[in-house]
Amino acid sequence: MNSDIRSTPEFKEAELLYSKLRLPGTGQISNCTEIVVSPLGGEAMFSGTVIERLDGIVTTRICRVDLSSGRTSVLTFGPNTDRLPKYSPCGCHVAFLSDRGRRGDFQLYLLDPVTGSARQAPRVDGWIEYLHWSPSGRRILLGVAGHGADVAGGQGAITSTVQKQELPAWSPSVKGDEESHLWRRCWLFDVAIGAVRQIGPIDINVWEANWCGEDRIAAVVSPGPSEGLWYTARLIVLEVDSAVATEVFTPQDQVGWPSASPSGKRLAFVEAACSDRWVVAGTLRLMEMDARSPSSSRVDTKGIDITFTEWRSERHLLLAGHRGLETVVGLYDAENGTLNETWSSRELTLGVRFAEVSGFGEEGDCLVRVHGFFHAPEIGVIRQGVCRTVKSFLNEGAESAESPGRAESVSWTASDGLEIQGWLLCPHGKPPYPLVMNVHGGPVWLTRSAWLGGAIVGVPTRMLLRRGYAVFFPNPRGSSGRGQEFARSVRGDMGGADAEDLLSGLDFLVRKGLADPERLGVTGGSYGGFMTSWLVTQDSRFAAAVAVSPHTNHVTEHLIGNIPHCMTLFVGDSYSNSKGSYFARSPVMHAHNVKTPTLSICGALDRCTPPEEAIQFHHALLENGAKSALVVYPQEGHGVQKLPAAIDYAARLVGWFDEHMAATATAARLRTRGADS
Repeated sequence: MNSDIRSTPEFKEAELLYSKLRLPGTGQISNCTEIVVSPLGGEAMFSGTVIERLDGIVTTRICRVDLSSGRTSVLTFGPNTDRLPKYSPCGCHVAFLSDRGRRGDFQLYLLDPVTGSARQAPRVDGWIEYLHWSPSGRRILLGVAGHGADVAGGQGAITSTVQKQELPAWSPSVKGDEESHLWRRCWLFDVAIGAVRQIGPIDINVWEANWCGEDRIAAVVSPGPSEGLWYTARLIVLEVDSAVATEVFTPQDQVGWPSASPSGKRLAFVEAACSDRWVVAGTLRLMEMDARSPSSSRVDTKGIDITFTEWRSERHLLLAGHRGLETVVGLYDAENGTLNETWSSRELTLGVRFAEVSGFGEEGDCLVRVHGFFHAPEIGVIRQGVCRTVKSFLNEGAESAESPGRAESVSWTASDGLEIQGWLLCPHGKPPYPLVMNVHGGPVWLTRSAWLGGAIVGVPTRMLLRRGYAVFFPNPRGSSGRGQEFARSVRGDMGGADAEDLLSGLDFLVRKGLADPERLGVTGGSYGGFMTSWLVTQDSRFAAAVAVSPHTNHVTEHLIGNIPHCMTLFVGDSYSNSKGSYFARSPVMHAHNVKTPTLSICGALDRCTPPEEAIQFHHALLENGAKSALVVYPQEGHGVQKLPAAIDYAARLVGWFDEHMAATATAARLRTRGADS
């Protein structure tokens, strides 16, 4: 495999798709995230994606949209990235984060929503991950991570860096106790006096926090900063002025998304079986904070795994989440304990990683980022169960690239009788199709009807569909949206029944005449990368495989990755047990079984599934006579997300499947032409 493939048809096709979908060099907004509606009504702010060049860094800008006309405007211009706008409760001010001073060093800025002028608040010691206005608007809570702390797996799992004094080239890299000081803390910005200060005990690491009234904070904490400690984090309430911390909940699994009513009387949070920080979907719990001994109660959410909460008043809680393949929005009345579902859809979904919304009023109305497989992102308003488009980001170029196929939901029965669900994307033409199965990350995550415009999944999927492949997205046991028993069922059995769910899904599609049994491929990232590597050691049906950011040796993943507790949870054993699952379920231990041509792709900066995981599997395959190739991107972390590496990644993934299971004569000709160029 060549290092430089920029002249190949696959690379040029991926480059053209990115140009059509993301509009580089035009100054136009091609995507939207982090939408928030003004308390005054009539407008909203969001982070808008503006790409200057396909070989440059993708940035976001703070943008405004008029909710009546859909007219948008860019308010900030960096340099670097401006993101996460938040209106003050009165709507008079907007706070946001920017690393315009130094790349990666996000600090707090205040924006005048009328003039668009921005001023920087005093610097904090570290980089700011998130912010929340207090109910009165007098203070802003800041979640601050120390420079050098790892970002979460879903954000790339790289170590945050800040430019330091240059050392001689011969200087060694040293790891030791200093890593234990990379803490996450809470800071407060006082709006009136323009000052910042750190709050809370110094012996707790704060992963996530939100206001609980005007003078208290609810926080998810652990006794240290290691990523692995998040899996055993607990929920506390912290008195802002006295720094007294009271533990209020110790979860059976993991805990996240704390939010409180304006007075702090009621606290909502989500308990869930999780595999990744910031990826929490599960059981809604409610706590009455004015009780003598506060205790939480489980809320019946009608089968919805909750991913978002926002109090609209002292009694009304706006919710969003997933139920099977549906995305659902609802309003919970804490006084009478009733949940009113206000919107749901299979074909469309909301938010980015999981469903999230921005509410207004007390009736469950909200502003959303809505999108689907073949539905470009748009800003919409949900009122009385109907979603109305405010601003679509379907540009003329994207429209011409928007319909390479069709999507349909599928379900089948696993060998033990459990129903498994997923999505099948079919190309134009008649079945049976050559088919690529794409396994999501996690394992506790899900594939939903999300726009095919992103780097890791979207553009490669479009290219496969255009070439005549079907793409299968299963949600095996362990996936979100099916309740906590379903999510927990993968714990201690990763690579067991979940793998059978995937194979039985392929069997189902072959029996239905939709998939060609002679041309089956498999790919996936993170857990999906593990599963890709694992399946080719256990089953010989696959004609080609592409494992992205995999973990292939559970022992080394435990010892050199940054989430060892996650491995303990899902492998269900100890790495010191040489006869246990750490060895038996590691793909590298079964490399001698592999007959499938396998491409392994990883990022050199990945802290979650370090590059050594892909490297050792590649060498094990070669040693055992299998066809194998390895691609390591020097500036990428967990998943290939940056441009232009994402273009190269899409071209290599599609080219690998074309080489070994070409869908059409056209694809074969393109492959030959690329090899000759």
